[in-house]
Amino acid sequence: MSTANRGVNIGPPRFKIAVHSLVWLAKSGSILSSAMIANQVNSHATFMRRVMQALTTAGIVESKGGREGGYILRKCADQITLGEIYSAVNAESDEPEIDVDCGEAGEQLDVELEKILHEAEQQTIDYLRQYTIANVMDRVDFFVI
Repeated sequence: MSTANRGVNIGPPRFKIAVHSLVWLAKSGSILSSAMIANQVNSHATFMRRVMQALTTAGIVESKGGREGGYILRKCADQITLGEIYSAVNAESDEPEIDVDCGEAGEQLDVELEKILHEAEQQTIDYLRQYTIANVMDRVDFFVI
């Protein structure tokens, strides 16, 4: 099977949508509503607003209210790293924690597993910091409608 046909699902689902959204914002160079962004990235506007709220909280985008409102980049595309985006959308997860009681040995295993997963996530974020939205845009041939 070709890797070009497989989707890569690393990190929260919001990460891919956030990157797509920021690329569209950078390409447009203007304010886009959540509905416009959602349409461009094939997502639901409500989900898009949650993603954009996380990006706003992280200082990556700015939210403008009103009828002509929407979202605009707060930084240049070459200053927004994928690591920063990953951290922003992963900061608050809607996924429920499943608590399984496996006794004392299970608790020790959970502690060690959490340490390993935290280290893996930090290495992922460090790696993603090497790439910016501008780098992603340079790799893709497309036009803004």
